Amino acid sequence: MIRILASFLAAAALLAGCATPDRAPAGKPKLVVFFVIDGLPQHQVLDYRDQLGRDGFARFLDRGAWFAEAHYGHAFTVTAAGHATMLTGAYPHRTGVIGNEWRDRATAAPVYCTGDEAHTYIDNPTAKLAGTSPKNLQVETVGDVLRRADPRAKVIGISGKDRGAILPAGKTGTAYMYMGGTGRFASSTYYMKAHPDWVTAFNAEKRADRYFKASWAPLLPDAAYARSVPDDRPWYSKGGKLPKVLGEGQDKPGPAFYGSLLPSPFADALTLDFARAAIAGEGLGRDDVPDILAISLSGHDYVNHAYGPESRLSHDHLLQLDRLLEAFFADLDRSVGKDNYVAVLTADHGFMPAPEYSVSLGRDAGRQNIPQTLERLNKGLAAKFGEGIWVRGWSANGILLDTAFIAQKRVDRSALDAEARRILLGESGIVGVFSAADLAANRVPAGTPFLEQMQKTFYADRSPDLLVVARPYWMFEARRAATSTHGSPHPYDHHVPILFYGPRWTGTGKVEQRVEVVDIAPTLAKMLGVAAPPASEGKLLPLP
Repeated sequence: MIRILASFLAAAALLAGCATPDRAPAGKPKLVVFFVIDGLPQHQVLDYRDQLGRDGFARFLDRGAWFAEAHYGHAFTVTAAGHATMLTGAYPHRTGVIGNEWRDRATAAPVYCTGDEAHTYIDNPTAKLAGTSPKNLQVETVGDVLRRADPRAKVIGISGKDRGAILPAGKTGTAYMYMGGTGRFASSTYYMKAHPDWVTAFNAEKRADRYFKASWAPLLPDAAYARSVPDDRPWYSKGGKLPKVLGEGQDKPGPAFYGSLLPSPFADALTLDFARAAIAGEGLGRDDVPDILAISLSGHDYVNHAYGPESRLSHDHLLQLDRLLEAFFADLDRSVGKDNYVAVLTADHGFMPAPEYSVSLGRDAGRQNIPQTLERLNKGLAAKFGEGIWVRGWSANGILLDTAFIAQKRVDRSALDAEARRILLGESGIVGVFSAADLAANRVPAGTPFLEQMQKTFYADRSPDLLVVARPYWMFEARRAATSTHGSPHPYDHHVPILFYGPRWTGTGKVEQRVEVVDIAPTLAKMLGVAAPPASEGKLLPLP
């Protein structure tokens, strides 16, 4: 009877999300391989499940643990904010990484999320505002905690984007990023003075050049793409048709060619090749001290921006990623051992449908032009409070006002914020406006739509004066440069995959319970036998 009661209580706690079932101790994994598919909404993993290979995404779905309702809890769902959240277990209100870029509150000067003028890329040009260090990240990652517990642990971040490598690598790991101007991978002087030999050897092979004149052709017959939007829609960016030849019209590989690899499967293939070189060169997973390898694959985000997640190009890109993962898993099994590592896969954000596609489905959708919005706001404020430049510009997910000018004019700030809110809510594409002053003072009434998400986005020293929420299926844009985007608190942007593989540690099966991306960090920390990162606000995932 006692045994039956204990079993009942354990099951009840699990269903309530209060416990994770006990397993026999499995020891620590030798390696955690942390995959990020930039810009992958959860639905895309399942939309094409019948077309997946046997051992890419299917390894997670069929033989791993996966969470059907995994979400971000913050409002401004962009690449840097997501990458800063995953392995810290903390949202932007703690990490300080409120967006990819923002404006300094005092000077209005642009700030890049991983920018640090004290450091430069190694053996590569460094542009102004280039991402070279985690200086702006205010908290620790799982890797930082792991290395503090044992400095022999290695933590490496690799990505097609600097922020995709730097932020998961944390303060004490090492980041390598793809250089779109040279086709090489590089670190920065924040991490080292010169590259190790294995990096130099990899770059000397000029592997990106192998894709010069390569064709990105669909993996499957045309009929297999009937569920996605056909190529060459009027709203697509240039090059929205498969097959496409990389480097077409160019005499030899150069910056234009190397950059063009990013919105294709080929930059992802290069990133995984570099990850293979890192495993061999650094001896990852070869001893009893756990290591972490974070691999952020950037191509899907570029493809979705250019053509939309409903496009045939996005559909095929997911299938291409699936085959790349399958090959990478086979190599991991050989080099590290299939029972020696844990693999995790998630995304930094989802993606909205292209507005024109949404309109074709009868939705209220459109594009909200940011410069025009700022101009109308300034005119409206001038009409009520007097002529002048009241608006300094767009910053992260909102608007920076000229606080010095407001003080000079002796205008009541709460009255000005209220008028700005009224004007902005009259715009077609805006559904919510929060003032920084109200968020800081906790004056927004409980139950206000998007309040909790906005509170998790708000970081007082960096956030703009007015934080803005786009209406569902509406897209903020400065100019007509992208087909689709992300960055809202709506489900299409915050519902992402969380997939685990590592049967010794994770179990197998689908979990329906709602979880958040911040839950990954404490879960991995427990597997690695270290404390959760100090700023973590997640809880242990209810692994099956």
